[in-house]
Amino acid sequence: MNLETTYLGLKLKNPLVPSASPLSRDLDTARRLEDAGAAALVMYSLFEEDIQAEEEQLARLMEFQDLGHGEADTYLPLPADYKTGLDEYLEQLQALKSSLEIPVIASLNGATESGWVEHGKELEQAGADALELNLYFLPAAEDSAEVVEDRYIRILGQLKNQVRIPVTVKLSPYFTSLGYFVRQLETAGADGVVLFNRFYQPEMNLETLDVQPELHLSHPHEALLRMHWIARLYDKVGLSLAATGGVHGSQQALKMLLAGASVVHLCAVLLQHGPEMLGEILQEMRQWMEDKEYESVYQMMGSACQVNAIHPEAWERMNYIKTLHSY
Repeated sequence: MNLETTYLGLKLKNPLVPSASPLSRDLDTARRLEDAGAAALVMYSLFEEDIQAEEEQLARLMEFQDLGHGEADTYLPLPADYKTGLDEYLEQLQALKSSLEIPVIASLNGATESGWVEHGKELEQAGADALELNLYFLPAAEDSAEVVEDRYIRILGQLKNQVRIPVTVKLSPYFTSLGYFVRQLETAGADGVVLFNRFYQPEMNLETLDVQPELHLSHPHEALLRMHWIARLYDKVGLSLAATGGVHGSQQALKMLLAGASVVHLCAVLLQHGPEMLGEILQEMRQWMEDKEYESVYQMMGSACQVNAIHPEAWERMNYIKTLHSY
C-alpha cells in the first residue's frame, strides 16, 4: 500500500504531520515523532511580537546606557554568547534538521506589515524545507473585508520576495468569501493553505472582572468545519490543502483525505497521548484503506469532495436544511 503524498511540492512518506506545538522544542520528542511515523514536522511558531520586543529592548539598551556618562558607552557590552529568541529558533531549526530525516517546516506568526517577514530568509538559510505563515489578526469595527484581505496578500507577497522555499498560509475560517480569498492567495504565490487556525478566546474572571487567557485543546467535532471547506475547495484550486484542528484519530484523518486534504496535521491528540499515538493512528488508517481496497493515498484523496460526491448539494445549503429538519 502506498501511503505517500505530496505537500507543498515535498514528497512525504504518509499524510500525518505534527503541527506547530511545544513538541518541536525538544529534540528527543521530535525523534519520537519521526520514529512513530511522522512524515514532516511543523516547528513551534516564531512570534512577530517577540521579535519586535527584543529588538526594541536591545535598541533602548544600546542607545541609553551611556546617558549622562560618556565613559559608560561600553559599560554594558553584549556578552559573546548573547542570544535572541530568533537566534534560539534558528539554532533549534538547525538541530532538528541535523537530527531528523523528515522535512522541517518553520512557522512565522504575526499580523502586521513590517520587517519581521524578512526573517523568513534566515529560516530558509538555516535549513527550513518550507514556511508556514500563520496570520492571526482580529479586525476592528472600521476594517472592511477588503482591507483585511489586502493585508494578508501584502504580507504573503513580502515573505515570498524573501524566500524561494514553499510558503503555506494558515487561515481562520472567518472570511467573507473563503473560497475566493484562497484563490487570491494562490494567485499571490501561496503554495498551500492550512485550514484552520484556532482562535483562543479570552475568559473573564467574575470576581476580578479581569480578562485572562484560557487554553482549551481541540475537540473532534471541530474537524467537521475543516472537512467541509477542504471538500469544497478541492479541485477548484491548485495549491496544497492541509487540515488542522479536531483530528484526534484515524476517522477524522481519513475523512480529511477523502475530502481532499494533502496532509493532516496533528496536535492535541499528541499532546494528550504522546508522540507514539501518531503510529497508532497511521496503523488504523492503513487497516481501513486495506479493508476498503484503496491502494494509495492518492487514490482516495478527494474521492468524496464536493465535485465527486454522490450528492454534491449536501456540501452546500441543502445540508443546513436537512440537518435542522433531522431533529
